[in-house]
Amino acid sequence: MKFNDAVSGALLLVLAVAILVSVRSFPAIPGQNIGPGVFPATLAVLLALCAGLLIFKGWAPSREDPWVVMGEWMKSAHHLRNFFITIGCLLFYIFASEPLGFLVCSTVILMAMFWALRVRGALIVPLATLITLVIHTVFYKGLRVPLPWGVLQSVQW
Repeated sequence: MKFNDAVSGALLLVLAVAILVSVRSFPAIPGQNIGPGVFPATLAVLLALCAGLLIFKGWAPSREDPWVVMGEWMKSAHHLRNFFITIGCLLFYIFASEPLGFLVCSTVILMAMFWALRVRGALIVPLATLITLVIHTVFYKGLRVPLPWGVLQSVQW
């Protein structure tokens, strides 16, 4: 799928405005001239400038391109199925990660995606489990990102 530059620019402009609105609520740090919102706000202003250039380029009078062009993959049932499986996995994680936990959700998601990609059946469960444990260890132990435990709350390591 291919979007006109004006459409992409408009979406980036909305993102830049949302960032600018949210950084206004960042608290000031006593004794510091530069607060925690300065760098995100600077990046948001630069993003807004780039968005403006994209909008201008997309609306230039010489452009005859349509606003949206569907890609060839949209005609493939296999690719569409994988696209919707990916969206479904993301929604599943968003809604189920707190009650079920990262370990359970990630394992289920990886198994679904491996199945969709036609990984050999005997490898799906071991690979999904091993990869989930590696990702959890890297984020939870290495990067100290608090991942939800869900139903495994009593088994934290």
